[in-house]
Amino acid sequence: MHSVSPYFSRTARGWGLLRNAACVLAAAWLVGCAGFSQDETLGWSAEKIYNEAKDEMDSKNWAKAAKLFEKLEARFPYGALAQQGQLEMAYAYYKDAEPAQATAACDQFIKLYPNHASVDYAYYLKGLINFNDDMGILGWVAAQDLSERDPKAAKESFDSFKVLVQKFPNSKYTKDALARMNYLVNTLASSEVHIARFYLRRGAFVAAVNRAQSALQNFPGAPATEEALAIMIDAYGKLGEKELRDDAHRVLALNFPQSRYLAGYNTVKPPWYKLW
Repeated sequence: MHSVSPYFSRTARGWGLLRNAACVLAAAWLVGCAGFSQDETLGWSAEKIYNEAKDEMDSKNWAKAAKLFEKLEARFPYGALAQQGQLEMAYAYYKDAEPAQATAACDQFIKLYPNHASVDYAYYLKGLINFNDDMGILGWVAAQDLSERDPKAAKESFDSFKVLVQKFPNSKYTKDALARMNYLVNTLASSEVHIARFYLRRGAFVAAVNRAQSALQNFPGAPATEEALAIMIDAYGKLGEKELRDDAHRVLALNFPQSRYLAGYNTVKPPWYKLW
């Protein structure tokens, strides 16, 4: 049997004491840090959290208001204030230019409370979030047209407004939603035409025709379809498809008799001697 030397025993005890002391110091440091970062809302009632959040919204402190509404939902998830707070949180995130979080809050409210008296507002706000999804300060300075941007947000906005109009035709938000939907239809059509114009300028005539046809088929009656027909006329002409070009011209003249795109159009007529 091997015996342990007195030196080793003393050393082991020394390391043990040091380790214990380190643990005590670490615990004290953590307690101190916790004291410095203590949540001021601990012990607050649901009413107090809600009212404080509303005060922050009145002061346009959107980010702080949203965080308070999050605390309200986490601590009092089943109360009436939590339900209202979730909608308020969505609006706060919307005003704080956080569209993803605002949309998520709307979606959660719609899922949890499909029969709530304010669910129509949730759909309206969701549509508004994507409708106003901007490009930041550079986009504002450049004044870029909405149709020249990714149409994903416009499509999602249109879909949200569409659900609102179909499910809640008597909602106080429906009239405004319809007006925005009309705008979005032409925006989406203009987006297709913008892409068709891009292809036309680069000599991709088949792609230009396909995009122009998409605008005509998916958004009939939209003002942007006038240019879509003009693009088809130009592209078919470049492709040597004279019959299709003339068909597109006739449709343009029938639907837009005053169109500026009609000027300068020259139909290639058959020779005078060809009678059949």
